[in-house]
Amino acid sequence: MALSILNNIPSIAAQNQLAITGAGLQQTLFRLSSGSRINSGADDAAGLAIADGLRANITALTQSSRNANDGVGKLQVADGALAQVTNLLNRAVTLATEASTGTVSNAQRTALDSEFTAIKSEIDRIGQKTTFNGTQVFLDATGPNLNTLTGSVTSLTLTSALTSGDTFIVSAGAATFTFTATGTSTVADLLNAVNSDATVGAKATLTGGFLTISDPLGRGNLSVTGTETGGSSDLGSFANPTASLGATTNIFLSDSTSGGASTIVVSVGGLSSSELDNGSNHVTLSTDLLTSDVAAQAALSDINQAIANVAGKRGGIGAGINRLQSAVSVINNQTQNLTAAQDGIRAADIAQEVANITKFSILNQTGISALAQANQAQQSVLKLLQ
Repeated sequence: MALSILNNIPSIAAQNQLAITGAGLQQTLFRLSSGSRINSGADDAAGLAIADGLRANITALTQSSRNANDGVGKLQVADGALAQVTNLLNRAVTLATEASTGTVSNAQRTALDSEFTAIKSEIDRIGQKTTFNGTQVFLDATGPNLNTLTGSVTSLTLTSALTSGDTFIVSAGAATFTFTATGTSTVADLLNAVNSDATVGAKATLTGGFLTISDPLGRGNLSVTGTETGGSSDLGSFANPTASLGATTNIFLSDSTSGGASTIVVSVGGLSSSELDNGSNHVTLSTDLLTSDVAAQAALSDINQAIANVAGKRGGIGAGINRLQSAVSVINNQTQNLTAAQDGIRAADIAQEVANITKFSILNQTGISALAQANQAQQSVLKLLQ
């Protein structure tokens, strides 16, 4: 090879190799200091996309677990309140049984009826004042459930056409969503529009002749207004929706994807002396008296039915608690496995990186030495000029 002083090729080669070694050493130091194998999109673009998706899943599932646990807490509050109602009703059984016998005077029955009235008032108070996180757990007999609104639209199907100009307004809190029908709009379009709107976050279903709008967040102030043009009635009676009685606890669970979203709905129902129901078994104690033996015996029958209804209501709530606890177990297991999958993609292999830093440190030192030798070798040209 000819001697040359224009370019020091060995030095350039040593510099290039030293730059490669320095980049590898820097990347290894980044990974060791952060504990992550992926510190930028350049490290692993596909892996970063997958890991970030898994992180979103984990974050949503973690909050869903909290949602479910909060739901359990609310249902346990309801169950505890109903347990006390059962105690009050058992005392009412004693009073009604005593008032039914012929050895009790009318004056004594009046005293028994006074205590019975106090029991009914306490049941009303429990139903109205039992709250969780500032919201009423039960609804009184006359109060609507403002988390679920149902209108009768028996004649409608998903493909039914709406009159152009019909408006449908859904509000919850400060958020409002308005759907205005066009000449080709159908009921399916209305449902899809409500369900896809993220501002209010309401859900719409059409089942068995009833159009139901619900608030999965349970804010307790859902409202629906339907305005029909030209006197048409294609929205059925939903222009003036009726509120369904009976509070529900709606627990939203999600893994951040639409396919992984679900809502667990547990019916809590109303609670008052005039609404001690369970399904179709309606019973009211508000008009019952213990002022005569006949009236007391009739009241006793109602009280026994009320006890059975409260027990059934507690059973439904208990089933809801068990379902939510099962959901928490599944979510926690899913979170664990997704975390392991994310860790496998994102986390640095510390043993491998320690080996790499040793390798790159040695290569960096030898590269510097080689560069010095390459620069020194060209000095031999000067000897030819001596």
